[in-house]
Amino acid sequence: MPAQFSRPVLFGIASSAALAVLPGYAEPHDQDAARQAVEHGEIRPLANILETVRGQLPGDIVGVEIETKNGRWIYEFRVLDSNGRLFDVYIDARSGEIERTEEK
Repeated sequence: MPAQFSRPVLFGIASSAALAVLPGYAEPHDQDAARQAVEHGEIRPLANILETVRGQLPGDIVGVEIETKNGRWIYEFRVLDSNGRLFDVYIDARSGEIERTEEK
């Protein structure tokens, strides 16, 4: 099932040229570091990640954040399925591969 995007996610994607991160989901210094990582080719931009994983997500994207864990950048997608279940989907920001999905 293709992923549907909520209006806030689409606004976040459209509002940033280098990297779309929804406001409030990452500290400002994290956003700056993520933007620099994209600009230096260390990680893939969110729009590129979305193209890669769109058909693999279990529902609608309702939130996105990016963070570093153990020195690696990870995109965390919050996804709501058609049954109202909430999932966190963790994606390696360099490779674009889904690492794991957790039901909340």
